[in-house]
Amino acid sequence: MAGAVAVAGLTTACGTTEPQAAPEPGRGTVVSAVPVADLTPAEVTARLRAAGIDASQVRFGVSAQRVVYRTVGTTGEPTTASQLVAFPENERSDLNVVSWLHGTTVYRGDVASVNEKSTDRAAALLFAATGQAVSAPDYLGLGEGPGTHPYGHPEATVAAALDGLRAAREVAGGQGRTFDERVRVSGFSQGGPATMMFGRALQEGADPAFSLGGLAPIAGPFHLSRFEADAASDKIEKAGLYLAYFSIAWDRLYGLYESPSEAFREPYAAQVETLFDGDHPAPELAKALPPAAKDLFTEQFLARVREPAGVLADRLRPLDTTCDWTPEVPVHLFHAAGDRDVAFANAEHCRAQLVARGAGPRLTDVGAVDHNGSVRVALPQVAREFAPA
Repeated sequence: MAGAVAVAGLTTACGTTEPQAAPEPGRGTVVSAVPVADLTPAEVTARLRAAGIDASQVRFGVSAQRVVYRTVGTTGEPTTASQLVAFPENERSDLNVVSWLHGTTVYRGDVASVNEKSTDRAAALLFAATGQAVSAPDYLGLGEGPGTHPYGHPEATVAAALDGLRAAREVAGGQGRTFDERVRVSGFSQGGPATMMFGRALQEGADPAFSLGGLAPIAGPFHLSRFEADAASDKIEKAGLYLAYFSIAWDRLYGLYESPSEAFREPYAAQVETLFDGDHPAPELAKALPPAAKDLFTEQFLARVREPAGVLADRLRPLDTTCDWTPEVPVHLFHAAGDRDVAFANAEHCRAQLVARGAGPRLTDVGAVDHNGSVRVALPQVAREFAPA
């Protein structure tokens, strides 16, 4: 399910971010860096082909490290997160940099810094093999990050991406390399809205060392309230699993229910929260839980999701507007007409908001492929647009 369960559109509670003059002490500093890959161009090509991704743009070998760095949690408390940092094996000292923001991942071991066979590892290899540095954060609570993942928490997501970028720059400096200040941002599924929110933070001056260079979100759930309502009515694939991850994470963050039995049917109420602790692989969840929301949730809770009120409505409202701003860089949206997890209408929703703000985004339909297939088709197109001249 990694990269397939796309629930969390991301923005700040007020729909914007406050400029930050400089990082707080310690944020973005490296705790550890462990080599995880040192690949020739031929080996990169083989990895991409194994992942079903076109490898014709590979120019360089790639070295990569799993980097643990300091960041902040959902209440601003100090914590750590991990990421994959990848560099091209070439002679260039000043590198373009890409921030790759992954899709929904329920198991901490499926992220790019840990799982060498993940599509997110392949994405980082592709960008690096075209001559760019890559920061691919695992987000909080995944990879080697402590605790559970605060799925859909906007500020924590931006913090993990921004501090990951700072840490990647520190690693590059240790190799005598620097970053071009213009950051290209792309991401898939959950990472689609995260791309737009992180891009906005960069444009608004979250760190004066960086600026925004381009945006390319893929298959993002940009109309989150509609997505959740559709999941509650079993109008999407794997609706029960999507909605379970979302509901448990948001209960931890915001208190959606008094006890699991208020939201989940028996016998699932007794075990479902433990299953979503980050330590259970997606196939294990799929085996333990029914795919249909109507079989997993109480009807009372599903009705609340279809017609949200109170804290749920308050938290959902700004998450429908992650594209409601005016990027000063090219924006290229990718989605698939064949996507039965996140409807193509989500991309149209994003495009409409951008156009209303005076932006001129492109929207490319990558065809009759499913949700996970869309990222494999879109990635080479994004890499081509982001590649150094």
